[in-house]
Amino acid sequence: MVTLTRDALFSLEGRTAVLTGASGFLGRTMARTLLSNGARVVVLGRSERLMDAAGGWTREFGARAVAAHQVDMYDLEALGQSFDVIAAVEPRIDILINNAHELGPATGFNTPAGRLEEATLDQWMRNLTGGVYWPALAVQKFAPHMQKAGAGSIINISTMYALVAPSPRLYEGTAAMNPPGYSAAKAAMVAFTRYAASFLGASGVRANAILPGPFSNTEEDGANSVKDEEFLERLKRRTCVGRVGRPHELAGALMFLASDASTFVTGHALVVDGGWTIT
Repeated sequence: MVTLTRDALFSLEGRTAVLTGASGFLGRTMARTLLSNGARVVVLGRSERLMDAAGGWTREFGARAVAAHQVDMYDLEALGQSFDVIAAVEPRIDILINNAHELGPATGFNTPAGRLEEATLDQWMRNLTGGVYWPALAVQKFAPHMQKAGAGSIINISTMYALVAPSPRLYEGTAAMNPPGYSAAKAAMVAFTRYAASFLGASGVRANAILPGPFSNTEEDGANSVKDEEFLERLKRRTCVGRVGRPHELAGALMFLASDASTFVTGHALVVDGGWTIT
Protein backbone atom coordinates (compact mmCIF):
# COMPACT_ATOMS: atom_id res chain seq x y z
CA MET A 1 0.00 0.00 0.00
CA VAL A 2 1.27 3.48 -0.90
CA THR A 3 1.95 5.74 2.08
CA LEU A 4 0.04 8.99 1.66
CA THR A 5 1.53 11.03 4.48
CA ARG A 6 3.15 14.34 3.63
CA ASP A 7 6.49 13.09 4.99
CA ALA A 8 6.47 10.19 2.56
CA LEU A 9 5.15 12.07 -0.45
CA PHE A 10 7.47 15.08 -0.20
CA SER A 11 10.60 13.60 1.33
CA LEU A 12 13.93 14.17 -0.40
CA GLU A 13 15.93 12.22 2.15
CA GLY A 14 18.86 10.40 0.59
CA ARG A 15 18.43 12.02 -2.83
CA THR A 16 20.98 14.03 -4.76
CA ALA A 17 20.06 17.16 -6.70
CA VAL A 18 22.15 19.09 -9.23
CA LEU A 19 21.27 22.80 -9.27
CA THR A 20 22.67 25.38 -11.68
CA GLY A 21 22.52 29.09 -10.88
CA ALA A 22 22.46 28.31 -7.17
CA SER A 23 23.88 31.63 -6.03
CA GLY A 24 21.25 33.78 -7.71
CA PHE A 25 18.25 35.53 -6.23
CA LEU A 26 15.92 32.53 -6.52
CA GLY A 27 18.62 29.87 -6.75
CA ARG A 28 19.66 30.40 -3.13
CA THR A 29 16.12 29.68 -1.98
CA MET A 30 15.97 26.58 -4.16
CA ALA A 31 19.20 25.29 -2.65
CA ARG A 32 17.99 25.88 0.90
CA THR A 33 14.65 24.20 0.09
CA LEU A 34 16.41 21.06 -1.12
CA LEU A 35 18.87 21.00 1.76
CA SER A 36 16.19 21.65 4.37
CA ASN A 37 14.30 18.60 3.14
CA GLY A 38 17.14 16.13 3.27
CA ALA A 39 18.70 16.27 -0.18
CA ARG A 40 22.38 16.41 -1.02
CA VAL A 41 22.86 19.35 -3.38
CA VAL A 42 25.53 19.79 -6.03
CA VAL A 43 25.62 23.44 -7.03
CA LEU A 44 27.14 25.07 -10.10
CA GLY A 45 27.81 28.67 -11.05
CA ARG A 46 30.55 31.08 -12.01
CA SER A 47 30.52 33.71 -9.29
CA GLU A 48 32.51 33.88 -6.08
CA ARG A 49 29.17 34.33 -4.36
CA LEU A 50 28.45 30.68 -5.13
CA MET A 51 31.43 29.56 -3.11
CA ASP A 52 30.49 31.87 -0.24
CA ALA A 53 26.93 30.52 -0.25
CA ALA A 54 28.12 26.92 -0.45
CA GLY A 55 30.41 27.52 2.52
CA GLY A 56 27.46 28.79 4.56
CA TRP A 57 25.28 25.82 3.58
CA THR A 58 28.09 23.43 4.46
CA ARG A 59 28.38 24.91 7.94
CA GLU A 60 24.61 24.74 8.40
CA PHE A 61 23.77 21.38 6.86
CA GLY A 62 27.08 19.51 7.00
CA ALA A 63 29.95 18.89 4.60
CA ARG A 64 28.31 15.84 3.05
CA ALA A 65 25.22 17.85 2.09
CA VAL A 66 26.85 20.29 -0.35
CA ALA A 67 29.30 20.08 -3.25
CA ALA A 68 30.16 23.22 -5.22
CA HIS A 69 31.60 23.50 -8.73
CA GLN A 70 32.64 26.97 -9.87
CA VAL A 71 32.64 27.17 -13.66
CA ASP A 72 32.03 29.75 -16.36
CA MET A 73 29.03 28.14 -18.00
CA TYR A 74 29.69 30.00 -21.26
CA ASP A 75 32.87 27.94 -21.52
CA LEU A 76 30.98 24.97 -22.89
CA GLU A 77 33.96 22.64 -22.82
CA ALA A 78 34.61 23.42 -19.15
CA LEU A 79 30.91 23.11 -18.37
CA GLY A 80 30.72 19.71 -20.00
CA GLN A 81 33.79 18.59 -18.06
CA SER A 82 32.19 19.75 -14.80
CA PHE A 83 29.05 17.78 -15.61
CA ASP A 84 31.19 14.74 -16.38
CA VAL A 85 33.01 15.03 -13.05
CA ILE A 86 29.72 15.27 -11.17
CA ALA A 87 28.28 12.28 -13.00
CA ALA A 88 31.43 10.28 -12.23
CA VAL A 89 31.67 11.02 -8.50
CA GLU A 90 28.01 11.08 -7.49
CA PRO A 91 26.65 7.54 -6.94
CA ARG A 92 23.20 8.64 -8.06
CA ILE A 93 21.59 11.81 -9.41
CA ASP A 94 17.88 11.99 -8.67
CA ILE A 95 17.00 15.60 -9.43
CA LEU A 96 18.29 18.08 -12.01
CA ILE A 97 17.27 21.72 -11.74
CA ASN A 98 18.26 23.96 -14.65
CA ASN A 99 18.01 27.41 -13.14
CA ALA A 100 21.05 29.33 -14.40
CA HIS A 101 20.46 32.30 -16.72
CA GLU A 102 22.42 35.52 -17.05
CA LEU A 103 20.15 38.42 -16.09
CA GLY A 104 22.17 41.52 -16.90
CA PRO A 105 23.14 43.98 -19.64
CA ALA A 106 24.97 41.30 -21.63
CA THR A 107 21.64 39.53 -22.21
CA GLY A 108 19.75 42.82 -22.67
CA PHE A 109 18.23 43.28 -19.22
CA ASN A 110 17.56 46.76 -17.89
CA THR A 111 19.42 48.59 -20.65
CA PRO A 112 18.10 50.47 -23.71
CA ALA A 113 20.40 48.23 -25.76
CA GLY A 114 18.11 45.32 -24.88
CA ARG A 115 15.12 46.69 -26.76
CA LEU A 116 13.74 44.71 -29.71
CA GLU A 117 14.99 47.40 -32.10
CA GLU A 118 18.51 47.33 -30.65
CA ALA A 119 19.11 43.72 -29.52
CA THR A 120 22.37 42.28 -30.84
CA LEU A 121 23.25 38.81 -32.07
CA ASP A 122 25.43 38.35 -28.99
CA GLN A 123 22.48 39.15 -26.68
CA TRP A 124 20.28 36.68 -28.55
CA MET A 125 22.90 33.96 -28.46
CA ARG A 126 23.68 34.43 -24.76
CA ASN A 127 19.97 34.11 -23.96
CA LEU A 128 19.58 31.03 -26.14
CA THR A 129 22.73 29.47 -24.69
CA GLY A 130 21.53 29.94 -21.13
CA GLY A 131 17.89 29.15 -21.77
CA VAL A 132 18.25 26.19 -24.09
CA TYR A 133 21.74 24.81 -24.49
CA TRP A 134 22.81 24.72 -20.84
CA PRO A 135 19.70 22.69 -19.91
CA ALA A 136 20.10 20.48 -22.97
CA LEU A 137 23.73 19.72 -22.14
CA ALA A 138 22.85 18.97 -18.51
CA VAL A 139 20.12 16.57 -19.63
CA GLN A 140 22.52 14.88 -22.05
CA LYS A 141 25.01 14.34 -19.23
CA PHE A 142 22.69 13.36 -16.37
CA ALA A 143 19.58 11.77 -17.92
CA PRO A 144 21.40 8.52 -18.78
CA HIS A 145 22.22 8.03 -15.10
CA MET A 146 18.58 8.64 -14.20
CA GLN A 147 17.47 6.20 -16.89
CA LYS A 148 19.81 3.56 -15.55
CA ALA A 149 18.31 4.04 -12.08
CA GLY A 150 14.78 3.96 -13.51
CA ALA A 151 13.74 7.28 -11.98
CA GLY A 152 14.58 10.97 -11.99
CA SER A 153 13.10 14.45 -12.03
CA ILE A 154 14.28 17.21 -14.36
CA ILE A 155 12.99 20.69 -13.48
CA ASN A 156 13.61 23.58 -15.86
CA ILE A 157 13.12 27.09 -14.52
CA SER A 158 11.42 29.12 -17.24
CA THR A 159 9.26 32.26 -16.86
CA MET A 160 5.69 33.42 -17.30
CA TYR A 161 7.04 35.30 -20.34
CA ALA A 162 7.29 31.96 -22.08
CA LEU A 163 3.47 32.17 -22.24
CA VAL A 164 2.69 35.88 -22.50
CA ALA A 165 4.58 38.90 -23.76
CA PRO A 166 5.82 41.67 -21.47
CA SER A 167 3.58 44.72 -21.61
CA PRO A 168 5.38 47.81 -23.00
CA ARG A 169 3.33 49.97 -20.61
CA LEU A 170 4.94 48.22 -17.68
CA TYR A 171 8.36 49.59 -18.61
CA GLU A 172 7.45 53.12 -19.77
CA GLY A 173 9.58 55.77 -18.08
CA THR A 174 11.72 53.23 -16.20
CA ALA A 175 15.22 51.79 -16.62
CA ALA A 176 13.75 48.28 -16.51
CA MET A 177 13.81 46.16 -19.65
CA ASN A 178 12.92 42.52 -20.34
CA PRO A 179 14.61 41.62 -23.63
CA PRO A 180 13.05 39.62 -26.47
CA GLY A 181 15.78 36.98 -26.41
CA TYR A 182 14.83 36.00 -22.87
CA SER A 183 11.18 35.31 -23.73
CA ALA A 184 12.17 33.38 -26.85
CA ALA A 185 14.76 31.28 -25.02
CA LYS A 186 12.46 30.47 -22.12
CA ALA A 187 9.62 29.50 -24.48
CA ALA A 188 12.07 27.17 -26.20
CA MET A 189 12.97 25.77 -22.78
CA VAL A 190 9.33 24.80 -22.21
CA ALA A 191 9.26 23.09 -25.62
CA PHE A 192 12.48 21.26 -24.74
CA THR A 193 10.93 20.22 -21.43
CA ARG A 194 8.06 18.56 -23.25
CA TYR A 195 10.47 16.90 -25.67
CA ALA A 196 12.56 15.50 -22.82
CA ALA A 197 9.41 14.31 -21.02
CA SER A 198 8.27 12.51 -24.16
CA PHE A 199 11.52 10.72 -24.89
CA LEU A 200 12.64 9.96 -21.32
CA GLY A 201 9.32 9.00 -19.77
CA ALA A 202 9.43 5.32 -20.65
CA SER A 203 12.57 4.92 -18.54
CA GLY A 204 11.01 6.58 -15.47
CA VAL A 205 12.49 10.04 -15.93
CA ARG A 206 10.14 13.01 -15.67
CA ALA A 207 10.71 16.54 -17.03
CA ASN A 208 8.70 19.57 -15.97
CA ALA A 209 9.07 23.33 -15.93
CA ILE A 210 8.35 26.02 -13.36
CA LEU A 211 7.29 29.39 -14.78
CA PRO A 212 7.80 32.09 -12.13
CA GLY A 213 6.04 35.41 -12.39
CA PRO A 214 7.16 38.69 -10.84
CA PHE A 215 9.66 37.77 -8.15
CA SER A 216 11.43 41.11 -8.09
CA ASN A 217 14.85 41.38 -6.52
CA THR A 218 14.66 44.43 -4.26
CA GLU A 219 17.31 43.34 -1.76
CA GLU A 220 20.59 43.44 -3.68
CA ASP A 221 22.69 45.74 -5.76
CA GLY A 222 23.36 44.67 -9.30
CA ALA A 223 22.05 44.79 -12.85
CA ASN A 224 18.91 42.82 -12.08
CA SER A 225 17.96 44.43 -8.78
CA VAL A 226 14.78 46.51 -8.72
CA LYS A 227 14.80 49.77 -6.80
CA ASP A 228 12.18 51.73 -8.76
CA GLU A 229 9.15 51.99 -6.47
CA GLU A 230 6.79 53.02 -9.27
CA PHE A 231 7.85 50.02 -11.32
CA LEU A 232 7.26 47.75 -8.33
CA GLU A 233 3.78 49.21 -7.90
CA ARG A 234 3.03 48.47 -11.55
CA LEU A 235 4.11 44.87 -11.01
CA LYS A 236 1.92 44.54 -7.94
CA ARG A 237 -1.15 45.97 -9.66
CA ARG A 238 -0.76 43.53 -12.56
CA THR A 239 -1.13 40.40 -10.39
CA CYS A 240 -4.43 39.06 -9.08
CA VAL A 241 -3.09 38.97 -5.52
CA GLY A 242 -1.85 42.56 -5.59
CA ARG A 243 1.83 41.94 -4.80
CA VAL A 244 5.01 40.44 -6.17
CA GLY A 245 6.20 36.97 -5.22
CA ARG A 246 8.48 36.15 -2.33
CA PRO A 247 11.32 33.69 -3.01
CA HIS A 248 10.03 31.10 -0.53
CA GLU A 249 6.78 30.90 -2.52
CA LEU A 250 8.58 28.87 -5.17
CA ALA A 251 9.57 26.24 -2.60
CA GLY A 252 6.27 24.35 -2.72
CA ALA A 253 6.31 24.02 -6.51
CA LEU A 254 9.91 22.88 -6.40
CA MET A 255 9.24 20.28 -3.71
CA PHE A 256 6.18 18.98 -5.57
CA LEU A 257 8.06 18.38 -8.81
CA ALA A 258 11.24 17.09 -7.15
CA SER A 259 9.51 14.57 -4.90
CA ASP A 260 7.31 11.49 -5.21
CA ALA A 261 4.26 13.73 -4.86
CA SER A 262 4.40 14.22 -8.63
CA THR A 263 5.40 10.82 -9.99
CA PHE A 264 2.61 10.92 -12.62
CA VAL A 265 3.31 14.51 -13.68
CA THR A 266 5.58 15.09 -16.66
CA GLY A 267 5.77 17.56 -19.52
CA HIS A 268 3.96 20.11 -17.37
CA ALA A 269 4.57 23.87 -17.13
CA LEU A 270 3.68 24.93 -13.59
CA VAL A 271 2.97 28.66 -13.45
CA VAL A 272 3.69 30.46 -10.16
CA ASP A 273 2.80 34.06 -10.96
CA GLY A 274 0.13 35.38 -8.57
CA GLY A 275 -2.42 35.14 -11.36
CA TRP A 276 -0.56 37.37 -13.82
CA THR A 277 -1.17 35.21 -16.89
CA ILE A 278 -4.89 34.55 -16.35
CA THR A 279 -6.09 38.12 -16.96
